[in-house]
Amino acid sequence: MNYVETRLAKLARNGDRRAFIDLVELYKDKIYHLAYRMLHNVQEAEDIVQETFLRVYTNLHRYDEAQKFSTWIYRIGTNLCIDRLRKRKPSYSLDADVNDGEGTDWYSMLSSLDPTPEGELLLSETQQQVREAIDSLPEKYKSAVILRYMHDMSLQEISEVLEMPVTTVKTRVHRGREYLRQRLEREEML
Repeated sequence: MNYVETRLAKLARNGDRRAFIDLVELYKDKIYHLAYRMLHNVQEAEDIVQETFLRVYTNLHRYDEAQKFSTWIYRIGTNLCIDRLRKRKPSYSLDADVNDGEGTDWYSMLSSLDPTPEGELLLSETQQQVREAIDSLPEKYKSAVILRYMHDMSLQEISEVLEMPVTTVKTRVHRGREYLRQRLEREEML
């Protein structure tokens, strides 16, 4: 358990503004990346970060110091993303610019072993396929897969964040991974 975060949460709960600012600094990028991976929209991801910290601030008195702070804040951020996804009307377009034309995302930071333009084009197409496959994941698998493979969380941590049994998380990660494998194999055949 990270005692620094627990200590910062205690201090922030008692009115220490600097401690809360330190918590924001520790987690703002992590929550942004989580939200962006789930929502694929820069503005919505930024909104989720703000909403997450607003909820953290107003609910610090509810934080149970027996649990990891990271689990608590990820749960808040994930639940906000899931709520946002549920409110969305499906509007998927395979022609849409996936990263909204701003900045770089996780996929574009993958290193290429082949620096030629052709190699970069193939890598870019593969990244696009993976991105689209993740976008197409059913909602119940998407959060588990993103937390597992993009945030490197253990099944136990995901269980705590999503508030579901580890066996359910394990099943959702497995089925999500299988869905991605099948989807990417189908695209490879085309």
